[in-house]
Amino acid sequence: MASERLTITLTPELLEFVRERTAEGDYNSDSEVIRDGLRLLKERDNAVRQWLTEKVVPGYLQYKANPESAMTREQVEQQLDRDRRQRRAKKGAAG
Repeated sequence: MASERLTITLTPELLEFVRERTAEGDYNSDSEVIRDGLRLLKERDNAVRQWLTEKVVPGYLQYKANPESAMTREQVEQQLDRDRRQRRAKKGAAG
């Protein structure tokens, strides 16, 4: 893929972070740091978009169609606790 030069302006704190990562040898150039950061931002944005599409919108539509199906805060917390325990148990079994 062809690269194109782009000039950006960073805050002193961000510039220091970029330079530190390069100086520590984590990256070969400042550009690599910026590219990696942008790749991670893109991944995060895609994950949020997927979550909204697959979880939030269907949940909202279900609620709109059947408001009685709504959960209380306590029920949500209990469900989250159950989900966390299941994930930990799976990790423990796999590890």
